[in-house]
Amino acid sequence: MSSESLEKLGLFFDELNRVRVWEPEAADKTNDLKDECKDFSQKITDFHKISNEFLTSIQNLSKHVEKERIKALGSSNLLKSMAKQRETQRKQYKSLIIEKSTELERLRVQHQSLLKIESEQQDIIDQIQMY
Repeated sequence: MSSESLEKLGLFFDELNRVRVWEPEAADKTNDLKDECKDFSQKITDFHKISNEFLTSIQNLSKHVEKERIKALGSSNLLKSMAKQRETQRKQYKSLIIEKSTELERLRVQHQSLLKIESEQQDIIDQIQMY
């Protein structure tokens, strides 16, 4: 039988003279498509792997950023607390200064009064001694 009559029956010979059910061109295109699909599948697998690594990196970075944000908030709150504490302490010192100044003034007046009384008493003693 000739190759044309075999082709009519759906049998073909490839370049290595093997019997094929498909035309050699269709078989070659099918093999090429199979190879391209395999390459595409590998690229998808690689992309999936890279995507997962990227997501993991982003999640780790996100956790680190959140941790640093919380630390910054804590520091900010501590700073505000210290500022309020200093303001409270400043007000306490101011009140204490006013209190001590008032006491000082009261003691000055008392001292002046006692000096006056002492002077008057000394005058009386001096007058008594003169008689």
